[in-house]
Amino acid sequence: MNRNAALADILQPRKKSERFASDDLRKKKEYHISALRKVLFEDFRTWLSDVIGIKLESTVDLSCAKYEYTDVLLCHDDELEGRRIAFILYLVPEWGTRDGGNLDLYGADDHYQPQQIVKSLTPSWNTLVFFEVSPVSHHQVSEVLSEQKCRLSVSGWFHGPSLERPARYIEPLSNRYRHVASDEKNLYDWINPIYLNVSTQAHIQEEFEEESEILLKNFFKKEKFQMVCEALQSSEIKWKRRGPANKRCYDQAEEDGLPDILAKCMELFCSEAMFLLLSNFTGLKLHFLAASDNDADEQEGDVEEHDGREHTCSSTEERYKCDSSEHKGGKKEGKKAKTKEIDVLGESSKNPSVPVCRGELRYWRNGYYTLIHDTNVENSEFALDLLLYCGCDGWNEEFGGVTSYIAKEEDEELLTLCPEDNSLALIYRDKETLKFVKHINQRSISQCKKTHETKGFWDFSFVYYE
Repeated sequence: MNRNAALADILQPRKKSERFASDDLRKKKEYHISALRKVLFEDFRTWLSDVIGIKLESTVDLSCAKYEYTDVLLCHDDELEGRRIAFILYLVPEWGTRDGGNLDLYGADDHYQPQQIVKSLTPSWNTLVFFEVSPVSHHQVSEVLSEQKCRLSVSGWFHGPSLERPARYIEPLSNRYRHVASDEKNLYDWINPIYLNVSTQAHIQEEFEEESEILLKNFFKKEKFQMVCEALQSSEIKWKRRGPANKRCYDQAEEDGLPDILAKCMELFCSEAMFLLLSNFTGLKLHFLAASDNDADEQEGDVEEHDGREHTCSSTEERYKCDSSEHKGGKKEGKKAKTKEIDVLGESSKNPSVPVCRGELRYWRNGYYTLIHDTNVENSEFALDLLLYCGCDGWNEEFGGVTSYIAKEEDEELLTLCPEDNSLALIYRDKETLKFVKHINQRSISQCKKTHETKGFWDFSFVYYE
């Protein structure tokens, strides 16, 4: 096959990074496409069927994929009704491992979940790769690292009798905890005083109830935030990789052995005072002291000073210090609470519904991500997401690492959160709202070399349930 003519047939008149639907290559009449289609659909299908001992149907999916710098296809198994053999024909220029874009094949555990990469295939011109589609056929296309080359391929699936698929593995729920009894003084030690002002909290709650999300900048006191950022670079922290690769890839800190300042920060987010503060920010019933709509009339307008530490936030200048993002999050339902002065008294044992939370400290760098998957039972409840970012000064949305919220079975983003130092994001999501962290690409490395000692960022990620 003439190389240049074949590429011209496939690429003309497509645009950058556009993928071709299967029907496109089935219907194209250019000579080289027609010849390739005939070989694959007829001669090669017959030969392959004899070799593997599987009767392959005449139905063949065929498409073209074009990957350029930072493009990636994350871990998946290709399983769909009728697919039996996947194939890829590479139409690349001279290609090496440093160019990225490898086809990585994963091993699997006893639950049919992907584990380590067991084989990595580098693309090569006019090379055909094929493998059986099965519950353990997990693979990915690694990130393309070359800024000059294009990874072009024709790929698809031969169909045949479906394999019996085992029951899908459902991960156990993460541990959830009730709040930790603590001195409210911790809030005043850690948090920017403006956010402890009752009037400010009322403004925040009003906006949150309107938008279902808010971004609170400069949330920690400057000196506390600097101490946290310094501690995050400690070699004493034990990080473990979270997987499996078809669901997530990032590092999680083990809580045992955390530097003292980080342990105290984790405890702060689990504290009883924080539960009540979040109730005041959001109107959610995260603490028994948070007033419900039934006693809203009694609470409205009541603002008491607390040990002389009441702060003012009445001017326009002060209000803008609490500015939130403009994006909208998921829909919010249920009863809303009114702001109440922080006053920790202990938990009411008579309350049948006790709010809980789960949380983790995460590290993000090039190659890390999370994926939406239909076995995620954590998304089956109404919840309040909390994110506080560290070490991401100068981070750009084009690097990835952005947390995206979408409605179930929809492609349009409801909200995107780009990492921003010392900013606390609160997002209320319903059962139909899904979230994921976009793959962090090669661009982040060049930026980190310019501005950071590290090559990524951290976040404290907590979820609260009423």
